[in-house]
Amino acid sequence: MNSFRINSIVRTGALLMGACPVVLSSLLCVSSVAQSIDASAATQAAQVTAASAKPGESITLEEAIRRARANEPNFAAAVSAARVAKLDLALARAAVLPSVVYHNQFLYIEPHHAAGVDTNQPPRFIGGNAVHEYTSQGVASETIGLQGITAVARASAAASIARAGLEVARRGLVAAVVTLYYSALAGDQKLAVAQRAVDESTDFTNLTLHRENAREAAHADVIKAQLTAQQRQRDLSDARLAAEKARLDLGVLLFDDPRTPYTLVPAVPVEPPARNDAEAAAARNNPDLESALATLHAASLDVIGARAGYLPDLSLNFNYGIDSQQFAIHAPDGSRNLGYSASATLDIPVWDWFSIHDRIKQKTSMREAARVALTNTQRRLIAQFDEAYNESTVAHDQLQSLADSAATARESLRLTRLRYTSGEATVLEVVDAQSSLTAAEIAHEDGIVRYQTALANLQTLTGNL
Repeated sequence: MNSFRINSIVRTGALLMGACPVVLSSLLCVSSVAQSIDASAATQAAQVTAASAKPGESITLEEAIRRARANEPNFAAAVSAARVAKLDLALARAAVLPSVVYHNQFLYIEPHHAAGVDTNQPPRFIGGNAVHEYTSQGVASETIGLQGITAVARASAAASIARAGLEVARRGLVAAVVTLYYSALAGDQKLAVAQRAVDESTDFTNLTLHRENAREAAHADVIKAQLTAQQRQRDLSDARLAAEKARLDLGVLLFDDPRTPYTLVPAVPVEPPARNDAEAAAARNNPDLESALATLHAASLDVIGARAGYLPDLSLNFNYGIDSQQFAIHAPDGSRNLGYSASATLDIPVWDWFSIHDRIKQKTSMREAARVALTNTQRRLIAQFDEAYNESTVAHDQLQSLADSAATARESLRLTRLRYTSGEATVLEVVDAQSSLTAAEIAHEDGIVRYQTALANLQTLTGNL
């Protein structure tokens, strides 16, 4: 028995001696790969540190919204449209008010006898009053009609529509800025998560290498750790690219040069408002509903304006000044040329080939479409409020759960590594724990973005942001 054991030991030793070069070369290969991973991780860490250390001004959410309002073209177009509509209202009001002009004119008409230039001779044209005629008068005119009054009301409704459109554009811009703002913040946090995952995978690769050297783990553990570390490096590159893209997207709205470095100031998540208060604010202060109501009012005024075509218009005119052969207050015989005249004109429509009738039918059809749009806006507002409020409530309730999941995954990774170090766990369990922690931390950042976006949508719907 003793001789059999001695022979077995000798044969085993010979096998180990024969396999020694292979093992040594594998260990050297693993060592070089681990060193390259360490170097790559160090480079990645240096790049992350350099990116986070870029100088730049601190930007809060309120500052980002203020800058975006000055740089966003669609919002600028809405501001311009509101100003134009306000000026259109002023023009419509001016059109129904009396106008005054100072009219000056000189007429020369060839006399009946071309040989002389005597002003006492009659003019050759029948319609001429004299050979020389001077007109210098102040003219006041006014047209009274239902169409002009309706035009003022129509312009007022159009101004209300433009104001509501401006508020819609403002709220849409705010919601977009909030999404970009928190996406950029989440991009920075995900970059930090990716860097932590790289550091963790690199450290675990070194651990598997150490255990293999101590004959406590198989070479397959090292290969699995290396593959995981390489994947974490790729994830880090993707996270850096996504973070840079998110910052550039936000920088387009903030700076003349979107590459300008800046630092975002995180905001503490607040509680969602009470449902009754939010619902009352949404019903009281909603630009979409205001725009739909103003559109219906404008369509009704268009119908009234079209029907006003059947009614007569009264035009009043008053002239004061001179209209004589001399440009003077007194004529050569001493009489006064200065005087006044007044006229009143009533135009009664009689026949227009049914154009007014067709115009009324046209405007009536447009009014019905506006009424349907109003009811649809009311239904959509109810649905949007419920969706926004439910989304914000659920997202807020999940924040603590996501944070707890990240903490649990972090503790699970720590315990799994301890078990692996003591030989009680496999490399797959450690890699799975690493993936679970990374996924939990990313899910937590996504949850923050989801809640802040949902809260912003609710606040813009109620007019509180």
